[in-house]
Amino acid sequence: MSTHALKPSDRDFEKALDVGRPPNIVKLFPNSKALIVSGRYIDRAMLKKGQAISIAANGRNNFVIRGALRAAQKANSALIIEIARSEGGAAAYCPVSLWNMARQVDAICNEEAITVPVAVHADHYGIKSEADLDPARIEIPTLFEAGITSIAIDASHMPDDKNLLANIALNPYIPVWAGLETEVGEIKGKSGLSTVEEALFLIQGLNAHNIFPDWIALNNGTTHGLEASDSGIQVELTQKIHEALIPYQVSGAQHGTSGNSSERLREIAKRTKTTKANVATALQMISWGLEVNDYGNAILDSDGQFIKVAGQGVSETMWKDMVAYADSKGLKKGDYKKLNLPFENKLMGQPLEVRERMANRVSDFVYGMLMNVFNAADSASLAIEAILKAGSYDPGPKVGRIENPDDWTPAKIAERAGKITSDKGSSGNFDD
Repeated sequence: MSTHALKPSDRDFEKALDVGRPPNIVKLFPNSKALIVSGRYIDRAMLKKGQAISIAANGRNNFVIRGALRAAQKANSALIIEIARSEGGAAAYCPVSLWNMARQVDAICNEEAITVPVAVHADHYGIKSEADLDPARIEIPTLFEAGITSIAIDASHMPDDKNLLANIALNPYIPVWAGLETEVGEIKGKSGLSTVEEALFLIQGLNAHNIFPDWIALNNGTTHGLEASDSGIQVELTQKIHEALIPYQVSGAQHGTSGNSSERLREIAKRTKTTKANVATALQMISWGLEVNDYGNAILDSDGQFIKVAGQGVSETMWKDMVAYADSKGLKKGDYKKLNLPFENKLMGQPLEVRERMANRVSDFVYGMLMNVFNAADSASLAIEAILKAGSYDPGPKVGRIENPDDWTPAKIAERAGKITSDKGSSGNFDD
């Protein structure tokens, strides 16, 4: 239960606003009252509370962003708003992009007097091959120029040594104060599960090069998008890997949250070092007004069709138009995410009453998750306390260098990787 007495005072908020916003945010929004912070502070707040996880709400549309921010304010919870490169990058299928997300977050925070700390995260910045590195060196700085405060470098598509070397190569292009996530193992369900050996290899190699990620994402049994069951997260595997990483003080980032039961997510919060949980497909479906189960997975009728709840989400006429468009494009249920871009302006052109119920439906769901599943209530106060204690927009890394860099040269990285036994699973597109 939220203890509202723990909410920060106006004075503390103003102090945090003065010192806690990173340089890019101050430059972009000099007169803003939005407390947009480094992802590091979100992680630190959850660690301070203990057994707590921040929702990383995937803002595929404006209504998800607005609803998630409302919920975080109500719960007094720190929050992450994110979009993946595949969703909001150069080949976007969502209207929210890596370059406009911070502006949307800032505008809504100011409009609705949101005072909780919020990080703006570039999720799954995918590196599929070494050919992607040079373009990334150009593009990554533009993300931070546009207000990103946290990033996930995802080179998990490549072999272990190439994954590590890609993370090392791109690190100079990420501000030292920014939240940092790395990934081992693509998110592809029970195929290609991550191992302790792989995770240690990646984190130890980064540590040797003075790179200290805040989070590591694993393939611990989940997938992105719609789930046919709630069998996803393997809690024991996650716990085992996190325990092995304790000396390196890296937290866990849980992907594929939408397909897992609330009870399993509570177990992740209680038994692992997870402090960030991505929620994407569930929030999209909820904003549209589709019927979902308790953990946000869309329910299909006997004909395999989505169930639109009357009087919730988009108007019934709009939903018919969306379904007709999807049918005309041959979109399967898992591809309804591609409706976000062509329909955003149409959705924004609905009456205020409809727009409000879309955002509030998201807010109700996120609030319930923050309060009843992820134990995130009042973490906003802890984040502000951490900002005031540091007196800076950067709390610094959680750990220093442990590994000897002489043991982690490119040649030795390749040699070490050759000794790793792992199953990378099936090939395919597992971006989001």
